[in-house]
Amino acid sequence: MHYYFVAISTFILTLVGGFVTSRIIKPKLEKQEYIIPADMNFDDFTVKPEEDKALAWAGIGLLVATAIVVVLGMGPLASYVSEEGKKVTPFLNNIILIITFLFFVPGLFYGVKVGMFKKADDVVKAMSKSMSSMGAVIVLTFFSYNFLALLSQSQLGTYITYLGATALQSMGLSDYPILLIIGFIIVTAIINLFVGGMTSKWMLLGPIFVPMLYQVNNHMTPDIVAAAYRVADSSTNIITPLMSYAGLILVFMRKYKPEYSVGDLVSLMFPYSITFLVIWSTALIGFFTFGLSLGF
Repeated sequence: MHYYFVAISTFILTLVGGFVTSRIIKPKLEKQEYIIPADMNFDDFTVKPEEDKALAWAGIGLLVATAIVVVLGMGPLASYVSEEGKKVTPFLNNIILIITFLFFVPGLFYGVKVGMFKKADDVVKAMSKSMSSMGAVIVLTFFSYNFLALLSQSQLGTYITYLGATALQSMGLSDYPILLIIGFIIVTAIINLFVGGMTSKWMLLGPIFVPMLYQVNNHMTPDIVAAAYRVADSSTNIITPLMSYAGLILVFMRKYKPEYSVGDLVSLMFPYSITFLVIWSTALIGFFTFGLSLGF
């Protein structure tokens, strides 16, 4: 129900992100010193003639993979109604595997054409190398999910949600829907720092805020509330250690800057988070003020 809003937001956030990168982050990073990994060759960053041809082959691989996926989606993995009358969607149920396949085939075509893959063992070694840095991710994920379990068992996440909802209700903002949107975005953005996982947060916030905000002001329809949630959740995801990919990002950062910590990651992402939150919230308020449809 947010197709229009998300489509326009894609261009807005791309421009905003580019501005923050060039004017804030890039000057800051250029002043620091980094370690160059022993296996890094700067010549690898220049596209050679044979790699140009390999890229064309990768494009062919993408077309082949797409054709196979379309055939699977219309044939063996097509949706059907079971004997119990339930709709079964094998294609969507296997979407992660399908996406992996779409990325794997172009890479395979590229590797074969460029001479990197001469036998099946070369493909296995390349995949193993890519996964070799996942050890640190698994360790960080272990502690993150233990923290999430503590939040769940202690009901601290639910309590934080309750406090935010109570605060908004006590302000008497029934005549100011824009302030309700802003308030909900701020509350959600703060809660997002403590409660990981989009689904778990929505399960906490949705049942409370959707009926509450609609009761306070009938212009606060579920699609507006869900869009506000999307803005807040996405904007502060990049500055919380509980983000699913925080560990993975930190692993790649430490390849060049071993002393980097979670705090360094948060400080780098903070300008993006604040800028996205302000600009994206403004865009949503613009949609709401002018009565524009968020999607279909």
